[in-house]
Amino acid sequence: MSTADETVSPATAATDASATDASEQADPVEARRSPPHGGESGPGAGGSGREEGQETGRSGGEEGQETGRDAIIRAARRAFTLRPYAEVTMRGIAAKAGVSPSLIVKRFGTKEALFNTVVDFRPAAAELFGAPLPGLGRHLVLTMVDLRDRFRGDPLLRVVFSLGIEDERTLLRSRFREQVTDRLTGLLTGPDARLRAELVAGQLLGLGATLSLHRPDGATAHAGTERLADLYAPGIQRLVDGD
Repeated sequence: MSTADETVSPATAATDASATDASEQADPVEARRSPPHGGESGPGAGGSGREEGQETGRSGGEEGQETGRDAIIRAARRAFTLRPYAEVTMRGIAAKAGVSPSLIVKRFGTKEALFNTVVDFRPAAAELFGAPLPGLGRHLVLTMVDLRDRFRGDPLLRVVFSLGIEDERTLLRSRFREQVTDRLTGLLTGPDARLRAELVAGQLLGLGATLSLHRPDGATAHAGTERLADLYAPGIQRLVDGD
């Protein structure tokens, strides 16, 4: 946990200006700890699903409220993407989530356990790949848009834009390959399954990047999800089918 005598750490270059908190401070104790290198996540593992508890964190403006757990994971995902592990503090995440640091400890236990939850792509992958292969392309597009709305951020793009040190980026990419690309490879049939899975993953990352890049006034921001699927899904489906 953070101590009272915190020193200000400079923020790394932000890929999302709205996520940058210039006043976030690095904990001198936590800063000496190395990022985790594997293992299962601690209490609260399993992504961004809601819990039965009634704690709520503040969420921005007209979007209303989200559960405390959702708010914590969203704030932690953004913090670990935009800053090295050592510069991220429980206190800073709590402030962004609108909850007390003690609630984070109650839900997740430690910063390491929270980090392991953030780098877990399995909940998103379970939803993305939860459809039969003949209609998977369209399902992927519709589900990506839905997950972005529910997560209030992209569920996959952090693997590309993480600004952590090399060990953190390596772990994040390893988890992505194992939990997303490898999982899809095992589902596909026919030749070049691995190649096609990697290309599908690239298509999903490209869709997320496009939706982020052109918000809030681009054509993609105003297009309905069904129209996006009409245009984007056929290319993904060809990769799924192996045609």
